Amino acid sequence: MAIDVQPLDPAVAEVLRGISTATLTTVLLKKGLRNVWMRGTRPLQPGQPRIVGRAFTLRFVPAREDLATPESWSNPISTRSAIEAMPPGVVVVADAMGIADAGIFGDILCARMQKREVAALVTDGAMRDAAGVAATGLPVWCQGAAAPPSVAALTFVNWQEPVGCGGVAVFPNDVVVVDGDGAVLIPQNLLDTVAALAAEQEAQEAWIMREVEGGAVLPGLYPPNAENKARYERSRGR
Repeated sequence: MAIDVQPLDPAVAEVLRGISTATLTTVLLKKGLRNVWMRGTRPLQPGQPRIVGRAFTLRFVPAREDLATPESWSNPISTRSAIEAMPPGVVVVADAMGIADAGIFGDILCARMQKREVAALVTDGAMRDAAGVAATGLPVWCQGAAAPPSVAALTFVNWQEPVGCGGVAVFPNDVVVVDGDGAVLIPQNLLDTVAALAAEQEAQEAWIMREVEGGAVLPGLYPPNAENKARYERSRGR
């Protein structure tokens, strides 16, 4: 059964677009979640913007010769069909099991995702036709480039089910934030809490940076002791 993509509150998305993935990992660590950064998810090209969106998942398994064939691209269960199910604004998260010697997508498929207004593609695998993919304008986070097609090493099996990308469990409708440091997962049931805590963390760290630039020493400042916490609260008019 297909899993519908839930709308993302624009106000929450706007907050998260102002929060670095580094700050988010710290906030999530304080909530007890250590494994939220997807390994191997690097920007395909520099300067890609920070992007926030609901996760739309794709799952690959190891290639099996009777299934992983060029003919499989025409099957009802295929990457082509999955792309046509992607709603605007999602961050596609593709579980390629960390295999980087075959590209899961090339320029034509990425161009179609761009036309469907997909926000970004994140994978622990690789892309092919990297220059062409970059030219489509679709922001991509991956391990790099590989010339062979996906079926040389992988079999596509489904979309919109739980996957493991870069060693992180990703469920449909979780929220993904990507920036220059990679991709971070926010569980959907913690979204509002994490957004609020992250905004406060970012404000506090901005204040600490100003203190450091003014010559303040780190002990008692980062993290702040009671005196510096009080000074920070006064700076916020609280």
